[in-house]
Amino acid sequence: MKNKKSQKKSTKHRMSLREYRNNQENQKRNWMQITVDAVEYFFLWLLDKIKLTVFVEWYIAHSEGMRYLVMGALATVVNIVVYDVCYYLAGIPNAISNCIAWVVAAVFAYFTNKMCVFVTKAKDKKDLVREVTSFFGARLITLGFDEVIMIVTVDIWNWHAGLMKVIANIIVIILNFIFSKLFIFKQDNKKSEKEKTK
Repeated sequence: MKNKKSQKKSTKHRMSLREYRNNQENQKRNWMQITVDAVEYFFLWLLDKIKLTVFVEWYIAHSEGMRYLVMGALATVVNIVVYDVCYYLAGIPNAISNCIAWVVAAVFAYFTNKMCVFVTKAKDKKDLVREVTSFFGARLITLGFDEVIMIVTVDIWNWHAGLMKVIANIIVIILNFIFSKLFIFKQDNKKSEKEKTK
């Protein structure tokens, strides 16, 4: 009796995973979305095969937030690697290294957020300018938090630069998600939610 229940649950879940995959395939997608979808599906399929169906179902239900976390983690890796190269290898001062790392990571984050997380398309040039300026404006605000944390903890208190960069990035990721979700990609999200319900 127990096996029949678990088989039914497993079959139902696989349908959910297949439907999730089919939904992705039915949408117009760019090369980056196709790549991200394939990698995402592989890991979800793998988790499903090792019986972590609860996590797979939770991921599918929260796919936008999970994708943001993954892309945010990648942007954080870009930020930290660029910072370390500038600060430790090139000998560039802390604040300047942090700004260079921010620029590279912000450009990376803009394209991954636009193309893979929130999947937005500007209606016209004015809409695109609004989106870009609000995105980088919000990122400038979080750069301010990042700079203050790095200058106070590394330059003034002499704490470990690498560790403080990781902590600063965790704070920045949370703030960036709030700005992106509530202000930057807000209009297009309403449209995409309507399209998903059709």
